[in-house]
Amino acid sequence: MKRLTAIVVIVASLWAGYWFMGATGLKRGLEAWLQERRAAGWQADVADLTVMGFPNRFDTTFGEFVLADPNSGWAWQAPFFQLLALSYRPNHVIAVWPNSQTLATPLQKFQISSASMQASLRLGSSTDLPLERANLVADTLLITDEAGESTAMTALRMAVERVEGHAARYHFGFAAEDLEPAKSARLALDMGGNLPPRFSNFSADITADFTQAWDRAALESRRPQPVMVDIAAINAQWGQMELAMAGQLQIDAAGVPTGQVVIKARNWRDILAMAVASGAVPQALARQAEQGLQMLAQMSGDPNTLDLPIDFRAGLIMVGGVLPLGPAPKLQLR
Repeated sequence: MKRLTAIVVIVASLWAGYWFMGATGLKRGLEAWLQERRAAGWQADVADLTVMGFPNRFDTTFGEFVLADPNSGWAWQAPFFQLLALSYRPNHVIAVWPNSQTLATPLQKFQISSASMQASLRLGSSTDLPLERANLVADTLLITDEAGESTAMTALRMAVERVEGHAARYHFGFAAEDLEPAKSARLALDMGGNLPPRFSNFSADITADFTQAWDRAALESRRPQPVMVDIAAINAQWGQMELAMAGQLQIDAAGVPTGQVVIKARNWRDILAMAVASGAVPQALARQAEQGLQMLAQMSGDPNTLDLPIDFRAGLIMVGGVLPLGPAPKLQLR
């Protein structure tokens, strides 16, 4: 009995030593990383940094956290942020955001509120901390811009997983429940106000290749840039209008896409009317576009459903390979 007691005491002491060494090393490593960011010109301010959770967890809490990268124009601020991990599985992390936070982009600043927002991240074991898998869940999400207009959804589900056998290929999934766009964006598309305020479905299934893996360097210095995007499906339903998109794009070093996507549109005349009202299709081309699309719809066998090929070539977006819509967007991450 004494021998068993001694063994238990020794094991407990060793485990306690492991935890305290791990917690101390984790805190010092995070403090060093913040100092490195400051030396690189970032704002990286934390009111307090604690690591708790003895004996089986490393629960890290950042109080009054501010991160800002002046080179990219991105900044984030929150009253707290948490990274939770089991002490025997430190590369599997749960991230917890507060109910209110601020995100500034190169374009404008957004206030983000949610009933809850958490993500599960599985990282590689190397010091680069490559992302292997992540799942984010946010409930009752509200994103408000500087003009005071809000985009809302009852739930947001996002997932990303590195494709096995590829260093920088990732599979993305996205679903927004009861997505309600900001009022100005909604009215720009639906000037007559005939559609409901919310999408009944908005989801995506995409695989993308990047110039490099998503790891700590992606945050610290350079963003991986997409070189290929394979759209298995993007689906949206807004009232009686249904859209589905699939296709593949190759992206050059300047961010210019080349390739084709096919859009399947149900009740396409309503969609065309919205595109004309929003200015995406010039009024002068509206009649010509309707006639051409009607011919394509009849060829598909259903006059209300349209399979529309959208070509990206020479920096332009072309409908059916003949009707130019304008310059293609540059797909670059800052």
